[in-house]
Formats: sequence, C-alpha cells, structure tokens
Amino acid sequence: MNDTPGWASPGSAPSDGQEPGASHPAEPTDRPAGAQPADHPGANQQSPGTKWSKEQPPPGPGQWSAPTGPQNPGRNAGQTPPPPPPPGPGWGAHPPAGPGGAYPGGPAGPGQGGYGGYGAPGWGAGWGGPPPAAKPGVIPLRPLAVGEILDGAVATMRTYWRTVLGISLTVAVITQIFVVLLQGLILDDATDTTALGDPSATADEQLNAMGDAMRASGPVLLITLIGTITATALLTAVTSRAVLGKPVTLGEAWRDARPQVLKLFGLIFLLMLIAAGTVLVCLLPGILVSAAGSSDAGAALKAFGILGSIVLVLWLLIRLSLASPALMLEKQSIKKALGRSVKLTRGSWWRVFGIQLLALIIANIVAMIVVVPFALVGAALSDGGVSGMVDASSEYGWTYLIVSGIGSVIGSMITFPISAGVTVLLYVDQRIRREALDLDLARAAGVQDYAASAPGTTPGS
Repeated sequence: MNDTPGWASPGSAPSDGQEPGASHPAEPTDRPAGAQPADHPGANQQSPGTKWSKEQPPPGPGQWSAPTGPQNPGRNAGQTPPPPPPPGPGWGAHPPAGPGGAYPGGPAGPGQGGYGGYGAPGWGAGWGGPPPAAKPGVIPLRPLAVGEILDGAVATMRTYWRTVLGISLTVAVITQIFVVLLQGLILDDATDTTALGDPSATADEQLNAMGDAMRASGPVLLITLIGTITATALLTAVTSRAVLGKPVTLGEAWRDARPQVLKLFGLIFLLMLIAAGTVLVCLLPGILVSAAGSSDAGAALKAFGILGSIVLVLWLLIRLSLASPALMLEKQSIKKALGRSVKLTRGSWWRVFGIQLLALIIANIVAMIVVVPFALVGAALSDGGVSGMVDASSEYGWTYLIVSGIGSVIGSMITFPISAGVTVLLYVDQRIRREALDLDLARAAGVQDYAASAPGTTPGS
C-alpha cells in the first residue's frame, strides 16, 4: 500500500485480513463451512443488493459507512461493481504527473511550487519573494535604485506639472530679467575682453581681460544662485508632497517653504564660505613661498594646491549636499542641517556623488539642447552674426541677450525640477536606508497595515 502522506484519501486503506485491491469485505470467522454469503450469485436472495452483517462495528470517524443510496442490481448477475469515481480536488487529490514523472509542487523540475501546492497556490507553495512595496506617490516606499530616483524626479514634473512649471517659470523669468538688464546696462560697458582674442596682447593685458570677465560673471552667477536657491526651496516642498501622493499648489508650497527660506540662503552662503576657505588654505603655502622670493617653487605649490582644493571642496560639497532638504523638511537650524547631511552621507559618498553627477549631466544636456538653438538664433539676428560667437571682441546687443535669455528660461524650467527633485529623493532614500523613514511616510500617506507587510531593507543599486 502506498502510504505517502496526502496521497490516499482518509479511510480508504484496506482492512486487516483483506488484500489490497479486493472489492468485498473479509469473510466472517463464525460462518458455517460451505455457507454462502447473502449476496453470492448462487445464494437464494430475497431482495437485490448487499446484505451487511449485524456484527459490523458502527462507522467511526474517517471510515466508510453503509451505502444508503440505490442498490446496484448488476451484482446479482455476478458483475463487478463500477470503479469508484476519481477523487475531487480536495484533500489528498494528486494531479497527473508531468514530464519526467515529476509532480507539481515536488522538488523535481525547475520553477515548480513547494510540496502541497497542487493546483492553486496553497500550503507549501514556492516563496515568490517579498510583496511589492507600497507606492502612494512617485516612488515606492523602500530603498531606491538610481533609475527610480531619476524617474521619481521626472514623475514629479509630469504629475504636478502645473505647480512645478509655475515655480520654475516664475523664478527663471525673474532671474533672467535681472541678468539681461545687468549685462545690457552695466557689464557690457564696464568690461573689456578684447585682449583675450588679440594674439599681440601682452600677458598683463590678457590677465586684466580675464579679471574683467570673471568680475562680470560674478554678479550673474550670484543672481543665478539666488534663483536656484529659491526654486530649490519651493520645489522641495512639492517633491515631499509628491512622495506621499498628495496634491500641492503654488501657494501651499510657498507657505511650507517660507519659514526656512532665509535659513536656506544662510546655508548656501556658509557653504560658499567653506569652499572659499578651503581653496585659500590649499593655496596658502604656494602664496607664502612665492612671497618669500621663490617663484618657481611657489608656482609648483600653487598648482598642487589647486588640485588639492578641487578634490577637497568636491568631497565637502557632497558630504554637505543633503543639508538643504534636511533644513527645509525637518525645520532644522543651519548647524543641525549640516550635521544631518554628514550623518546621512557617511559611507555613501560615492553613491551620492554618482547620482548627483548623473542628474547634473542629464539636466545640462537637456538644457543645452534647448539653449544652444536660441543662442544661435540670437547671434544670427545681431550685428556680429553667428561667426562672431568665436570672436571675443564681438559685442552683442539687446537682441542676442533677449533671445538667449528666453532659451535660458526654458532650460531652467527643466534643470530646476530635476536637480531639486534628485536631491530631495536622495535625502529620502538615505533616511529610508538608515532610519526606516518609509514607516513614517506610509503613516503620513495613510497606507493601512504597512508595518506588518513592509518588505525588508532591499538594497538599491
């Protein structure tokens, strides 16, 4: 008899004294010799059907009971009873063997479920991995991969395009108006860069021209930085709502960001001072050696100082790159926001650097695709023409400034949301990995029973 668990139905095993495969019960031991049973074909029967002995025990749990339905008249003619119907899909049912004799749910054969998983998945079915993470907004509530961070920034633009484009357009237009007026009214007349394109100019003249160009670009960079800070502050509020799947308007974003905007300006100013101080410290040995009269050694030390300052400033800026979202979302002070960024990026410097560099490259490539055609059109409409773009002595008028400014506005509408969105989602990702922020986000988003069904910390790439 096959006694594999789950193979035979309960109560269907042969009784003692009966051979497997027999279709009738065992003969009673107290019957006289030569007596025939009541249902034997040669017996004198008064009614068809099977006669059960009075000495049979009452049916117990799991045993076959006496038949109560119509009798089988074919047994009077010596015919064999019909075979029992095949078992249903309940307990003990076994499916037909597959290729190679392997049964579904057994260990043989790749891709099959576990034991007991016959038919529909049930007890012992194969483990299919953790359940999918809840996604109330633009990102799933789990550690994020690189593509999910970039996709979350783009999804924020696509889902909340009215608010995102409204913020970006407003900030970009105001910023470019100031830049165009500053360049057209002040900087173009106050700077002289003709020596940069003159081969016969002396070294002092070229250095003075480079100084004028740097002084002219300084105010432009400052205005652009102010616009970027403002857009980042407002878009941080939008992205934080997008993570929860909650709508946000321009007024709501401003109300969320307004208490921290001045602190954000202070944070950016402090970061600029840190970068400038780091460069000065790295260049100080070369400056001191040059002042002592050793110009060659001083120049070599300055060169090494420049390289060292680039590496050190880059390392510091990445370590402190998450201070802005920590300041805006946690309502922290500037000092605590810097400490939070250092803590969140500890051990993940290369990952944070790679993701931010990738986002910067993508945003600038898209912006260049938009800005360059406008710059070419503006140059073609100006007096210098397109060929004058390579001539440092050429001066462009208001036409070039206005047309190129329009291109810059459109490019900023793309770069602002991507850079701000990636920074905020990086902050959220690092907090999920280190502080289980996904539990708080699920609670804020109204996800029911998230803590019981939350997947484990699945590392992203």
